[in-house]
Amino acid sequence: QVQLVESGGGLVQTGGSLRLSCAASGRTFSRYSMGWFRQAPGKEREFVARINWSAFSTTYADSVKGRFTISRDNAKNTVYLQMNSLNPEDTAVYYCAATQRVREPTIPKGYDYWGQGTQVTVSS
Repeated sequence: QVQLVESGGGLVQTGGSLRLSCAASGRTFSRYSMGWFRQAPGKEREFVARINWSAFSTTYADSVKGRFTISRDNAKNTVYLQMNSLNPEDTAVYYCAATQRVREPTIPKGYDYWGQGTQVTVSS
């Protein structure tokens, strides 16, 4: 069982940056691949980025590639999402998620544990 708590969301102007954090409970954090998803009002939850257990492998959605960076610190049981060059289309609730499965890493059903989400709002 893993419990996830996101933080770091807020209001930022276009072009600004935010860093999201996701703190995980439990001693087995390093066994999980971690993902970030987001959901805007009236839209489906969409994949943003994922990182495998060792941080050797990362994957990004095309919409954030080159602007967002996912990383993790297994000693701190934390995964991060550094978001730069933000624009209003990035406005959403951002969720972190954990999985031990290797299939379907870019869709929500590929993950077993979810945080409660943190709001990111980018003003124009």
